Formats: sequence, structure tokens, C-alpha cells
Amino acid sequence: MVSKLSAFLLLGALCGVPPMVSGLNNGLARTPPMGWLAWERFRCDLNCKDDPDNCISEKLFLDMGTRLSEDGWTKLGYDRVNIDDCWPEKKRDAKERLVPDHERFPHGMKWLADKLAGMGVKLGIYEDYGNYTCGGYPGTLGHIETDAETFASWDIDMLKMDGCYSNVSTMNAGYVEIGDALNKTGRAVLYSCSWPDYERVTGKPINYTFIAEHCNIWRNFNDIQDSWQSVYTIIDYYGDPKNYETFGRVAGPGNFNDPDMLIVGDFSLSYEQSKAQFAFWCLMAAPLFMSNDLRSISPQAVEILQNAEIIAINQDALGKQGYRVSKSGSQELWAKPLHDKSVAVILWNRSTGGMHELMTVEFSKVGLTGAGKVSVRDLYQHKDMGSFSGSYSTYVNPAGGVVMLKLSQAASDDLGAAAAYIL
Repeated sequence: MVSKLSAFLLLGALCGVPPMVSGLNNGLARTPPMGWLAWERFRCDLNCKDDPDNCISEKLFLDMGTRLSEDGWTKLGYDRVNIDDCWPEKKRDAKERLVPDHERFPHGMKWLADKLAGMGVKLGIYEDYGNYTCGGYPGTLGHIETDAETFASWDIDMLKMDGCYSNVSTMNAGYVEIGDALNKTGRAVLYSCSWPDYERVTGKPINYTFIAEHCNIWRNFNDIQDSWQSVYTIIDYYGDPKNYETFGRVAGPGNFNDPDMLIVGDFSLSYEQSKAQFAFWCLMAAPLFMSNDLRSISPQAVEILQNAEIIAINQDALGKQGYRVSKSGSQELWAKPLHDKSVAVILWNRSTGGMHELMTVEFSKVGLTGAGKVSVRDLYQHKDMGSFSGSYSTYVNPAGGVVMLKLSQAASDDLGAAAAYIL
């Protein structure tokens, strides 16, 4: 029997009308999206006179798109450049449409989107559900359909919707209305919501199943800052078993939790801590949006962020969010089941004692319960470590150091438990 929605889509196609989709039926984010986002590194720098290379302007986003295209990032999946707050004029035009700042974006957003598209890069933009954005620019409240049509006319491919200056009690309806307005344009726009984080802050119960029906990705915790403390606080929040039960199990193809941007390549993280952030974001099936300066990023940071084996863990088709298996003192074990019935694990040493520590993963604790040996591959060393029975032990550096492994058992063994371990 043909559903009403299917009939509507068929009728629209026959009449030449762009299809309207409902909820998350936009076909996007089947794996976590990847790219670059301005906010953490560049904030609302408006001083283009004295700081032309770093202010929020079309030059900055063209520069980053160029680097993504020419330095090997797009080949790995980093194919989005996202504008954050402070891009428009302070007032809408006579038709109540948003207008890019004339001095900082003199050619307009459609021109910028076209330029980036020529590099194989998609353009994303920011708005706010309230009367104003967090930076005091025009919000979308009262202009939802107009803004959706404007973004579609500019060929925008992602919308990050913040929630400042808004009534949290209306977000359940308001964010859904925005998503429906995007769908109505006929353009597939990846929809990033801040809705659950505002509910969390105000103590409102969060229905993540409902959110996943209407948002491709969503923020649900504090904004990341350029500090190791900020990074490990986010990891702790995602590692809390209660939080995993609340929102971790909801993640999957088409809808993912967003712990915020990657700060690898910025100022605060050590080499070991940079490896840790990237490993955890990939294990947690998080969107991989770098917020750094790709024009001056260090070779070490590039090596971490372009690690194809670890990116493959993030982009795994099963789409499961990784979870904390155990915590003992300064040592933690995390795991993520993969579509091929192998398991990715992180051994994390939070000790500040100055010495590496011996850590062990027992295979049965991460769902590998077959009788045969398990092959172990170190994903940062790009090295097969051998085949082992029962467990594998290795030294892990202190102060946030990680070892990230892929564990695979022979096909003849009982692998069903690995994929089903947290289902």
C-alpha cells in the first residue's frame, strides 16, 4: 500500500514540484559529517581592517576551503566549511530577508557557495531560533520560512541552529518547524540543532528519540574551549553510563550526538592530548568539525587529523557511538562495535605521575567472546601487533595519552556478540 507521503512525493515529481520530506528524510549524515567550523578558533572577529586574515569574512572561508581542497582534506571526507555567528548585517532587508555583511561578504553567500563548490567543498551557515543570535544579530524567530528559502537560494548545505534569546519551552515545536521549512524548499540541508543543550541547562527533560527524528546532529553539552580540561570534561560527560543510556544509544546513521569541535592544531593541547581528542571523537561517532587555522597548522596536527585508519572508525557504517567499558583509578577502557564485527578500543591513561602505565584490554569485556585468537592493530602506529588469546596489554603514556586499537577475531569464531554487545 502506498503511504500518503510516498503518494505526495510521486505526485510532486510528476508535476515538476521539488519533493518535500518530513523529519530526517533528507538522506544526509549517514555517517558523521566532517569539515571545518569557524567558531572556536575565530569567534566573532569583526576587525577586518587590523586583522584581515582572521576576521569573519569571505576571505577566511575561501582560505579554509582552499586548504581543504589542496591539502588532502577533502579526499578524506572533510568537505564542509561552516560559517558561525556574526556574518549578517544587523538588520534585515525590506523583504525581511537576512543579508550578509556588505563589507565582510561583499560578493554574497551564493557567490561564496559557488566558489567553494568549485573546490569540492560545501558551505554551511549559522542562525538562531530566538529573536537574536548569541552575538546579537537577527534571529530566525518570525522568519522561519523566509530564512529557509533564503538559505536554499544560496545553495547552503548545512544549517547550525543555535538557541539564544529564545523560549526553551517552545523548542520542541520551533526546531521541528525549522526542519520542516528546510525540507519544504526541496534542498537537502544537513540540520544541526542546539535544542537539547538548552533543555539540559534549564533542567527540562530531553526526548532524544524525538530529537533524532528531526535533527541530523545535535549539541547536548558545554561549548568546547581551547583547553585540555574542556576536552576531558566533555569526554567524561559522554562516558557517564547514565548519559550513554539517555543519548548514546540514540545515535546512528542519519543522526549523531555532537560533542563540539576538534581543537587539534590550536594552542592548548599537547601531542598526546591531541591524539586523545581525535581518538575519542572518532570512537564516539562524533561529527568531525575542525576549528583551527589550516593555513598554519603543524605537521603533527595534520598527521593526527588525517589518520585514515582512525577516520574509518568514525565513518563506520554501523554508526554506533562508542562507550566507556570500565574505569579504574586513572585508567579507562572504551569500545565501539564496527560493522565488520570487529571492535575499536581506546586505552586512556589520565595519570599525571609522569610515567607510562601498563594497560590491558580483556577481549570478552568488549564483546569478543569467540574461542580463537584476536588480531590487534595499533591505529596510531599503523602496525599489526599480532594475535592474542584472552587479552592484550600495552604501555600508555600519561597526562591523557591513548592507545587506539582495532580488534578482529577470525570469521569462524563467534562474532555475533561483538556487534550486539550494546544493542
